[in-house]
Amino acid sequence: MYILGISCYYHDSSACLLKDGELIAASAEERFSRIKHDFSFPYNASKFCLEYGGIDGKDLDFVVFYEKPFLKFERIIKTILSTYPNSYRLFSEVVVNWLRGKLWIKSTIADFLNIDDDKILFSEHHLSHAASSFFCSPYKEAAILTADGVGEWATTTLGVGKANWGDKGQNEIKIFEEIRFPHSLGLLYSVFTAFLGFKINNGEYKVMGLSSFGEPKYVDKIYEVVKVDSNGSLRMNMEYFSYHYSIKYSFNKKFVRLFGNPRKPESRFAVNKSFSVCDNVPVTDKELKENRRFADIAASIQKVAEDTIVKITNYLYKKTGLKKICMAGGVALNCVANYKVLRETPFEEIFVQPSAGDGGGALGAALYVWHCLLNKSRSFVLNHTYWGKEYSDDEIGGFLDKEGIKYKKFDSDDELTNYAADALIDQKIIGWFEGRFEWGPRALGNRSILADPRNPGMKNVINSKIKFREPFRPFAPSVLYDHTDLLFDIEAIKSQYLFKFMLYTIPIKNNLIPAAIHVDGTSRIQIVYKGTNPLYYKLIEKFYKQTGVPAILNTSFNLKGEPIVNSPWDAYKMFKKSGMDILVMGNFVIEKL
Repeated sequence: MYILGISCYYHDSSACLLKDGELIAASAEERFSRIKHDFSFPYNASKFCLEYGGIDGKDLDFVVFYEKPFLKFERIIKTILSTYPNSYRLFSEVVVNWLRGKLWIKSTIADFLNIDDDKILFSEHHLSHAASSFFCSPYKEAAILTADGVGEWATTTLGVGKANWGDKGQNEIKIFEEIRFPHSLGLLYSVFTAFLGFKINNGEYKVMGLSSFGEPKYVDKIYEVVKVDSNGSLRMNMEYFSYHYSIKYSFNKKFVRLFGNPRKPESRFAVNKSFSVCDNVPVTDKELKENRRFADIAASIQKVAEDTIVKITNYLYKKTGLKKICMAGGVALNCVANYKVLRETPFEEIFVQPSAGDGGGALGAALYVWHCLLNKSRSFVLNHTYWGKEYSDDEIGGFLDKEGIKYKKFDSDDELTNYAADALIDQKIIGWFEGRFEWGPRALGNRSILADPRNPGMKNVINSKIKFREPFRPFAPSVLYDHTDLLFDIEAIKSQYLFKFMLYTIPIKNNLIPAAIHVDGTSRIQIVYKGTNPLYYKLIEKFYKQTGVPAILNTSFNLKGEPIVNSPWDAYKMFKKSGMDILVMGNFVIEKL
């Protein structure tokens, strides 16, 4: 049986394909369209999934959309009416966008796949999030927390999942409490993202990184715009916000009077004079003062978010008594908060599906139909993220020959990894393009930029000459599972799934990898397993044998504002545009002269 899951029309549209309940292919549309956070219908991602499965639309048993459009439309219309006349511009845009296509998703799916209407199903937004985490986890029973901006009406839900692992029980997800729009932890964080000059649904992780450079001096002021109870439930003071009626602004003049002028998105960002800037213009005292204020605001909203998540999860534990928790929604990508849940609540195991945002809803919707509507027993666990498109050596070599690109080709993985390890030690920066690309926003060793983490200057080099991005942005280490104890005190918990997916930010115990340590002494670690990614493991192992450091610096293979690369052409184009030294694709190596 084949089930196609689809999410689209908000951000990060995606598609995934299940075969008899097992995931076989998944991709965000942006990987093919090359439009960052593409929200359009996932024609390309769906085609890829079907091609990978060797099937056509007529072979699908079900297609499942990740939310209920008419329920979401109801919320938008009711909100517009309740905030009129402030919302009159929003009304015009909603009528155009929704009546033009968003309400008719069923017809779009049926026409595109040439399937009957009765094969098309709809899940609720937060139910899709819940299923995307719980039915990918290894657990038989777990508490569930979902939190994001907003789905149809819900912004946060609490529930419990139970799974049938062949024992003839009933699969189920029960949601027993929720927070509803306009009150939303995800939207609160996004408002501050916009205030700090970053794009909503794109820059929240920048706020998280920036927060380490500031002090939480504005927490009391934040609690003037939102009230958070001891159980984590929250209520926004809507006098400070405009996201519920404006198409352009998420905060208003009253918000600005409380927090000061917002940061201009195009302005430089440096929080000390030693930070490198691409234009070589010295950092002024005025800039430093303003940027430190913004860093303090980032630290403050990050603290409020962390404290709220800890309150919610402690309350969820009291309600369920379960030791395992599954989390989903964009808020679950906050790596710092995830580690606090592990440290400051009774939960002993945490699972977050790596595409935790709206893209992952496609997977959750499909899994919900398989397990809950059809009550099929569980067998699948999401142990890795490598579900995207792969290119063979014949395809890569054909591309290089066609373009007349000079290259070396290695005959074995040993030769290739020996060469790459030596190049890293020689301070070369490598574009690493291997196997199937990753599902979710993290590059985990198949579409990565790699460097020597021992060189403290490597951070500034990659930010300014490779990624062309803000100088405060941190990098992550990929660490061998067998040797994490050399860098981190996590031996008792290193088998947690979130370490596989780069979803914990944790303290490091020494300075062996300064380029992969953030200013607060933490790293967003990825633990690499030999059985999951043997080629990547072999590369890091060879680097370790020569240096005594069981880790390499890993960042996503993309430029600022672009999606992570998909094809050999994408990889080569970025290689030429950036300051990378070497491009490795399959067993082929291209060097800059």
